[in-house]
Amino acid sequence: MEQRKIEIYEYFKTVILTVAIIVSIVIVSTAFVNRNKESEIINVTGLGSKDFESDLLVWSGSFYRLNTDIKKAYEELYNDQKAIIEFLKEKDVAQNEYVLSSVTINKEYESVTDKENNQRQVFKGYSLQQKVTIESKDINKIESVSREITDLINKGVEFYSNEPEYYYTKLSELKMELIESATNNAKERAEAIAGKSGSKLGKLKYANMGVVQILGRNSNEDYSWDGIYNTNTRLKTATITMKLQFGIK
Repeated sequence: MEQRKIEIYEYFKTVILTVAIIVSIVIVSTAFVNRNKESEIINVTGLGSKDFESDLLVWSGSFYRLNTDIKKAYEELYNDQKAIIEFLKEKDVAQNEYVLSSVTINKEYESVTDKENNQRQVFKGYSLQQKVTIESKDINKIESVSREITDLINKGVEFYSNEPEYYYTKLSELKMELIESATNNAKERAEAIAGKSGSKLGKLKYANMGVVQILGRNSNEDYSWDGIYNTNTRLKTATITMKLQFGIK
């Protein structure tokens, strides 16, 4: 009888051990399959793009006087300054919209060749220059002012105008919109790829944001690896890329 009990005990012990081994094999196999599944990834690049209009214009110019008498040069430059301020006032440009720089002074010389072909430097006079910079959100008004600068030239002011520069003051908000748009675009592409392969999109494993590119709208400007910011045109297009990596399940 005692021998019979031992035989039954050994039998159940063997059965339990066999079941445990089978269960372990199933668990290990499942983990291996899942691990391989998680090692499968999808890499996608999404694009975010938005057209926008500049909301700030910066325009500058400089005026210049040359005279061998520095005092007279100052007087002439001061008269030019008054003419420019009056011109801006007539164009409804407020005082807080423009800034006059300090006056820069240089001595100018010219090369002169005598009858014996000897060259020497001759003093031409004192060169005095001053810069005026206008910064305004009233873009239409300042564009008009920049086009009418010939009025000053006709008054005898030697004025040199620079090209207007167009900026946008809400770049932080714009960048967030672009990131969201590019991320959604990338995720949609990843879901489409996973769906076609009979899988589902897993967790996001990696994300890398590109640089913001701001170009003139409908222009043929080239992208730059460190980003580009067009200031020559009023109408612009901003883009950004997002590189995402997803697991699949």
